[in-house]
Amino acid sequence: MTIDVQQLRALVDAFVAERGFDVEDVTIGAGAGGDAVVVIVDRDGGGSLDEIADLSRELSDALDADPAYADIDTLEVTSPGVDRPLTTEQQWRRAAGRKVLIDLLDGDEPTRVVGRVGPLHDGQVDVVSNDRGRFRVRAVELDSVTRAVVDVDFSRPGAAELRLCGLDDEQIAQRRDSVTS
Repeated sequence: MTIDVQQLRALVDAFVAERGFDVEDVTIGAGAGGDAVVVIVDRDGGGSLDEIADLSRELSDALDADPAYADIDTLEVTSPGVDRPLTTEQQWRRAAGRKVLIDLLDGDEPTRVVGRVGPLHDGQVDVVSNDRGRFRVRAVELDSVTRAVVDVDFSRPGAAELRLCGLDDEQIAQRRDSVTS
């Protein structure tokens, strides 16, 4: 039996949304004994491993109960990797305060911008760079971005830098306590 991809996506979207997550992507491929489905989920503030594991078990039970999905052999529910390109405003917003590498066209010239993601406004993102304690905020047009990815960064940014990124005190405390910023 062939899986109706649109029907599966609608079921997954609704199921995941009820649990406070957004679906980033759903892919279906060949597994060892049937179809392999990969569901990438995210939400503001991210999700813990336990929350994603619970979501995976619950979604697996729901799919197992529906004969239309009997051919699904493997289900993987995961969060996006840090190397995922930032392509939507939602992804940019979720990356607030994180260090990013941005390739863009500045006029006709390719340019690389490195900094922390700040607030989004009017099709632009503010990028906060830190040059030995001197901060600079640059507005980058999202339409000019050719590629942007979160850079794995083990430094602990200061509160002033993170405030420029639009984070509040609670978000700053959470970010500074995490291993990767």
